[in-house]
Amino acid sequence: MALTERQREILRRVVEEYVHTGQPVGSKNLVEGAGLSVSPSTVRNELAELERLQFLTHPHTSAGRVPTEQGYRYYADEILSRLEPRPGEFPLDLSEVRSEVESALQATTEMLAQVSQLLALVSAPAVDTSTVRHVEVLRLQPRVVVVVVITSTGAVTKRVLTFAEPVDQGLVGWAGQYLNEQLADRRPGARTLRRCFEDPGLGARERRFLDALRPAFDDLASAGETRLYVGGTATLLEGVRTEELESYRHLLEVLERRAALLELLGRSLGPGRLFVRVGDELDNPALRDLALVGAAYGLANRALGSVSLLGPVRMDYEKAINSVRGAAWELSRFLETVYDDDA
Repeated sequence: MALTERQREILRRVVEEYVHTGQPVGSKNLVEGAGLSVSPSTVRNELAELERLQFLTHPHTSAGRVPTEQGYRYYADEILSRLEPRPGEFPLDLSEVRSEVESALQATTEMLAQVSQLLALVSAPAVDTSTVRHVEVLRLQPRVVVVVVITSTGAVTKRVLTFAEPVDQGLVGWAGQYLNEQLADRRPGARTLRRCFEDPGLGARERRFLDALRPAFDDLASAGETRLYVGGTATLLEGVRTEELESYRHLLEVLERRAALLELLGRSLGPGRLFVRVGDELDNPALRDLALVGAAYGLANRALGSVSLLGPVRMDYEKAINSVRGAAWELSRFLETVYDDDA
């Protein structure tokens, strides 16, 4: 819906003042505090029009206005429309975590929560988007062998196998070396595994042993669970107003159901890579009084996950948007050094 320049300015001032103080904003406050160069009566008329258009509302006990969901949505869209091509600096240094993706995700979550004072949510790349970092094949007992696979995201899968006959230690050592040569730094997709386990150059003995180990890798290739890193829960209720407590109680309940949050984040990831969802747009009754601001991170041609902030509808959208953009940018830069996209 098109607004005049003055209406956009007044709406922006109302949103920012209400976010800052939590108190309804009146015309006198806008003229004196915000420095609008128009009369209070003109401001009152514009406030009434913005209320008629459902961008503002007012508590029955106050002459001041507060933003509606539609008002916050318009305000956020205005911010999104004037973003610079590259985000500003974000205080996140991932140089010390080397290639530890799990450590990078945790550091991103903690810094995002610290900077924003909101609940930070970072979804990890799915296991099937990662590469194999290392394979261990160990003989625990003469007839018991364990296979351990470590991926570039820090995920670890383990399978213990029991054989009918004692297993030769030399065969175990060969299998570990061969699997690392074939799979290290590659994504464990079906084609990669087929080339590895169905190599026509393998002898019958080696092929039989690899066939017995293969379920550990099939488990890895089919794993679809995505992990969710959460930061800021310890300080979640600091500074929360009484009327917002119920919303946060619902949020804590949803946090216990990580799958619901992951589904929400997955739905929010659009081609633009940056998203804002306000109130009912979250399509979850438990989150109707909250807002989600997020950005996708990943490689140049594909998103691997999202960096998000979840908090009250009355949040500092500009700070939240800039924070998730900066965090996603730094995380993407880090992952470019870890992932071989052609693997």
